[in-house]
Amino acid sequence: MNYRYLSFNPHRTIGIPEVTYIKPESMYRFIKEIHGAHKILFPEYWQVNTLIYAFKKEIFPSVATYHLGHDKIEMTRSIQACFPDLIPKTGIYAGASAHFDELADGFDLPFVCKEVRSSSGFGVFLIKTKDEFRIFKQNNPIVYVQEYIRIDRDLRIVVIGDKVVDSYWRIKAPGCFHNNLARGATISRNGIPQDAIDEVMGISSFLNINYAGFDIAVTETGLKIFEFNLYFGTKGVRLNSTEIGKRIGRYLQRSDGSEMEITAAALLL
Repeated sequence: MNYRYLSFNPHRTIGIPEVTYIKPESMYRFIKEIHGAHKILFPEYWQVNTLIYAFKKEIFPSVATYHLGHDKIEMTRSIQACFPDLIPKTGIYAGASAHFDELADGFDLPFVCKEVRSSSGFGVFLIKTKDEFRIFKQNNPIVYVQEYIRIDRDLRIVVIGDKVVDSYWRIKAPGCFHNNLARGATISRNGIPQDAIDEVMGISSFLNINYAGFDIAVTETGLKIFEFNLYFGTKGVRLNSTEIGKRIGRYLQRSDGSEMEITAAALLL
């Protein structure tokens, strides 16, 4: 039986027409259905390589969104390669070669250490002392460190498909280091800078990131990208789950149409 779309995440695909849901752990029980599907939606990361290389299936979000968004190291190195001025001063070190005094000299105090795979502000630490850094190193074999940018808010820009569907400031709670809504931040949509939206669209288009929440610092010296998240929180997004699904559905229909046009053009050659 052929399906238009098979989804491995029902919560992210509410509102998309012609979707059939399969539990990720049941993937190998539905190989025929996967082969018969036009496109696979929201697989788990462990499924991605099998789906694209073994089953030869197209997925949404894009392969690049998964591979670059899987951890901060891959994400940072890719953006550094293409848009080096947009990344805060960053260092990535093996734990054994990272020393507090050298980092304090290179990044000033305090500096920020991040776990390679984390979200919602968990795994992001403001390091002020040698003991705090020692504890971080004990739990993290890779030391990902960034300069501390002193801002009271950051900008969340949400990309679905080839469009920005929402943008808002996340204003940190008094006395709090994190800008995340899960950490008590509040939302404002006043004065969203258009250049930040344009920059995110340029980056997402260039890297083929088609479903992500970008976190941007607006500083006196320009825009800085902290990261983007594939499974971004939707608490602050103006669209509800069904509306988000409809936006995804419209994008999939547009991309399906483009594929048909390319195929038709190829047949005429």
